[in-house]
Amino acid sequence: MYVNLFNESVRVIIKRKSIKNIYFKWDDDVLIVTCNNYLSQAQIENIIKKNAKSLINLKKRTPKSDLKSNELYYLGEKYVIEYDGVSKAYIDGGKIISKDINELQKFLGNQCVVVFNNRLERLKAQFKDLPEFRLRIRHMSTRWGVCNMKSMTVTLNSELIKKDVSLIDYVIIHELCHFKHMNHSSEFWQEVEKYYPYHKMARKLLRESQND
Repeated sequence: MYVNLFNESVRVIIKRKSIKNIYFKWDDDVLIVTCNNYLSQAQIENIIKKNAKSLINLKKRTPKSDLKSNELYYLGEKYVIEYDGVSKAYIDGGKIISKDINELQKFLGNQCVVVFNNRLERLKAQFKDLPEFRLRIRHMSTRWGVCNMKSMTVTLNSELIKKDVSLIDYVIIHELCHFKHMNHSSEFWQEVEKYYPYHKMARKLLRESQND
């Protein structure tokens, strides 16, 4: 069907599911409406017109691309991203549903804190005589991790949240081993191998998208 929004004829596709609420998303210039089986076409049209301004704002916030092809890797698994204009980001099967791209970024940032701290605490227990240090998380364009003895910090690249947990573990172990060897000598790699025997494979996988 077509609905007039601010003197513009907009194509509307209705998808019916066993849900309570009604959701909207834009697929380029097409408005996708997901709702239950009981709402009539006239009711849907009325809801769209009443929320015209919000829907136009949603369209402006939605990336200009086919949303069906919007994909994101999270902990090594591929998810389809859907923006509905209302929801805090959450995972639903093979999808990540989010209000908009800002809410999605907030979700990923929060997951970095939770996942990285969890993995770090688990791996620290394997080491002896580690000094006191702080974990930092930030986006880095050329490094997956950094160990800074001067500031006593381990910094992890926020992009790691897209990788499999085993690769996150490798980067953490790599940086923790730098507290003993602040170089990439043969002694350093021997230390890494104690905790992560498959470090060569991990480095190869990470290099597919970024230098170690």
